Amino acid sequence: MSQLLHNVNQRTQMAGENRLELLLFRLQNGQIYGINVFKVKKIIPCPALTQLPYHHPHVVGVANTMDGPLPILDMLSAIQSGKVTEPRKQQVIVCEYNRRMQGFLVQSIENIINLQWSDILLPPKGIGHRHYLTSVTRYNNQLVEIVDVEKVISEVTPSAMHMNAQLNDDFESLKTAQVPRKLLVVDDSVVARNQIKRCLEEVELESFLLKDGLQAYEHLMQLAHEGKDINQEYLMMISDIEMPEMDGYTLTRKVKADPRLAPLHVLLHTSLSGVFNKSMVARVGADNFIAKFDANELAQAVLDHFRLRSTQG
Repeated sequence: MSQLLHNVNQRTQMAGENRLELLLFRLQNGQIYGINVFKVKKIIPCPALTQLPYHHPHVVGVANTMDGPLPILDMLSAIQSGKVTEPRKQQVIVCEYNRRMQGFLVQSIENIINLQWSDILLPPKGIGHRHYLTSVTRYNNQLVEIVDVEKVISEVTPSAMHMNAQLNDDFESLKTAQVPRKLLVVDDSVVARNQIKRCLEEVELESFLLKDGLQAYEHLMQLAHEGKDINQEYLMMISDIEMPEMDGYTLTRKVKADPRLAPLHVLLHTSLSGVFNKSMVARVGADNFIAKFDANELAQAVLDHFRLRSTQG
């Protein structure tokens, strides 16, 4: 299994090129799923598990690892009906999401595939709102479902959504500032979009929500073609990195390459944490980078730019 994940650091060279690599895995239902390789730290056989009282039904236990306690979540239970009957015979994908280490119990690891983000499509319409997909693709004539892991984790361990009172007071002091109070928010996860929307609403800021980088780029280009001043339309743009059609790195690079759009302040907001992503901020021209999801940290970043804009007139 280590052979599958060796030289992952070299794979980061694809970032900003609108490409990604997916680790494919199967659950006991036989369906094939995908997860971005950048989020995967390692793959291990399921270790001995300790049961915790009052644990969430999707959590099969906690493993004691060299990196500390690791909660193990039954992916089959989380996204489908059913439950793994013999956890110790399963594999565990160890990932870092939203600043936390998390293990996902899966039946088998299939492969790693290299794709264009343009090959990754939004889920088909008509499947309802209770699904756990951010996107889909095809591999060897099979449908690959890319899981909205943020939605899964948020149901097991919800993030704190409210900011501290001081930040509310700071925003209140700028209420009369003559700057736009609308932000462009781009994220393929419905959970992430709603988290940001609620955070902004708490300080009376408006959000315009889009699902992927291509939608956002086409929207911004339309405004530019209409002769709109982008800095009068939006206070800033908050964008995820992993998105179908066009990733956040590519979106940022295209925005900053167009003189009509370049003044737009771009904050990359992603569950892909780490030093590598911070270095990519400079590479693609983004103005800021924050790992998901901390309401106070996000609000502070928005406040800092709001205050800067208010002093520029």
